[in-house]
Amino acid sequence: MMSLRYTVTSVFVFVFLSLGTYAEEHTVLFREDFKSLINWEPLYFPKIEKHSSYGIHTDGTTSFLKAVSNDSASALIYKQLFNIYEYPFIKWRWKVENVYKNGNAKTKEGDDYPLRIYIMFKYDPKKAGFFEKLKYKTANLIYGQYPPHSSLNYIWSNKIFAESIITSSYTKKSKMIPLQSGILKGGTWQNEKVDIVKDYQRAFGTTPPAEASIAIMNDSDNTGESSVSYLDYIEVYRENGDNNSQI
Repeated sequence: MMSLRYTVTSVFVFVFLSLGTYAEEHTVLFREDFKSLINWEPLYFPKIEKHSSYGIHTDGTTSFLKAVSNDSASALIYKQLFNIYEYPFIKWRWKVENVYKNGNAKTKEGDDYPLRIYIMFKYDPKKAGFFEKLKYKTANLIYGQYPPHSSLNYIWSNKIFAESIITSSYTKKSKMIPLQSGILKGGTWQNEKVDIVKDYQRAFGTTPPAEASIAIMNDSDNTGESSVSYLDYIEVYRENGDNNSQI
């Protein structure tokens, strides 16, 4: 009995100290464990009428996001912007049931992913040149809002690419970063961690705008296929002592 009590106490102390160390080393802006979708809202795209579906799925005491697409596209976007220099790190856990047979990050026809984490950087008219202002003003008149300045897409692609960063076939202002590929790890949870400031600098060769929004997306409108994917949690945070600062 004494040995069992000592073991339980030791485990409790270890967990307590580990949590304390994590709290000292990290400052979390937000962590979404998908108990509900109250902090998220749908994101629809022009000319795409069929939308993907997102809902909370439970397995015993665990809940997570389930994303389903069937020749469709839409996303969930977090309601609040955040400063990427203050909170440059994102981590999450995801899994997919399948990938797209005809997916291809290098073509418009194959630009679909069973799951992506979509970082959209806010356009700032105060920092734009004349022609850029004109282009964004026109888009605002047509769609009722400014499109993003640029974006990073962390994707689960259908195959391995030689490149670690791929320019979108739709616009050079959107970069695709494959973190997982193929179906070998399909059906299993995979953990990810990214530094969006450093990834942006690698992708675009310059520093990113300060404000960004985060979205989750499962789309299949280009391939016409279908998929099911899951997101266990997502967390935006900074590592205390990190020296990311806006230039």
